[in-house]
Parts: sequence; C-alpha cells; structure tokens
Amino acid sequence: MAGVTKGEKIDARTIVGKTIVGKSGKKIGIVQDLIYEVRTGELVYLSVKNPTSYANTFQFEKDENGFEEIPYSAVISIGDFVVVAEEDII
Repeated sequence: MAGVTKGEKIDARTIVGKTIVGKSGKKIGIVQDLIYEVRTGELVYLSVKNPTSYANTFQFEKDENGFEEIPYSAVISIGDFVVVAEEDII
C-alpha cells in the first residue's frame, strides 16, 4: 500500500493493527481503534494499545478502557506505519 496523506481516503480497517511511529522513527504503539465524532463523522483520536516506553514520555488522554489516545490531527501519513508528529500529541 502506498502512503496516504491528509485529504486522501482509506478504509479504517486497514489502519487498525498498524504500528504507530513518531517522525523521529521511534515506535509509540499499535492502533487499537479509531475514535470519531458521531455527529460529523470526523476522526478525532487513534486509540493506542501496547504503548512503548517512549510513548510513556507523553501525557496522552485515555479512553474509558484505559487506552491512550493520539489526536488524529497529529497523523502525518499512513502507509506501512502510521506516522505522527510528536509535537502535536502533547
């Protein structure tokens, strides 16, 4: 799969289970789920499972199940990995 950037469409099922990495290349965790605004359909967060020790350096919000949440606005691209801008998840 070629990389996907903002504005392009992708099936949500292809994102769940992908590894999340920062721009620096450091692993953050795995995409557990996608959280969206019901009224508008806008993606709001990526729910993270298996956070790494690097992920623990951030102060993530948590969902009702205790999974860390990364704002979807921090996503830079989606390909083999979900790449996020670390400065946008703080």
